[in-house]
Amino acid sequence: MAMSQSIRIAPSILSADFARLGEEVRAIDAAGADYIHIDVMDGHFVPNITIGPGVVKSLRRHSEKVFDVHLMIAPVDPYIEDFAAAGADIITVHVEATPHIHRTLQLIRSLGKKAGISLNPSTPASAVDYLIDEVDLVLVMSVNPGFGGQAFIESQLDKVAELRRRIDETGRDIDLEIDGGINFETAPRAIAAGVNVLVAGTATFSGGPDAYQANIRRLRGDA
Repeated sequence: MAMSQSIRIAPSILSADFARLGEEVRAIDAAGADYIHIDVMDGHFVPNITIGPGVVKSLRRHSEKVFDVHLMIAPVDPYIEDFAAAGADIITVHVEATPHIHRTLQLIRSLGKKAGISLNPSTPASAVDYLIDEVDLVLVMSVNPGFGGQAFIESQLDKVAELRRRIDETGRDIDLEIDGGINFETAPRAIAAGVNVLVAGTATFSGGPDAYQANIRRLRGDA
């Protein structure tokens, strides 16, 4: 892992109590979350429906932390501006979701936001080869996207290691993030493989608000 990059924890609000979402975001902010990871699903690209830009906008006043918005939707381009306006800081799109991924990344950056790309488990690391200069974040899905609570797919650690080499060759400070099945057992292995951002839903939110700080510290390796 690049020595300049500290480990960041991005709790996925998909695992939060949706009846108390603003309070949950404030709680994980206070507990030491680095990013707030917001999973957007459309019931088309992935088999689930979550939230839209209106919810992102309503949550924005509850935290000044980085809003790490992961768009699991297709088509994706028509919604980029809405999520940017709602308060996203990083907008991550799937390479599998659009035939013109360069155009999408350029649109995100033109709106003053950081651009991320996400790779499904079956998508090889080489998918970033002609995109790496356009991105600020690469997200490896270590489950098939669509639902929280799935089991970690082991083969993705090799992909992480490949992507870490590619990122380090650029000399740029690009986040390497992993999402899916991240818990207290898989987190240190993902870090060892080269990630510097861990998306964790169940592992962060288990035990309720009183446990969030300890959960985040343990995921980061501080406890």
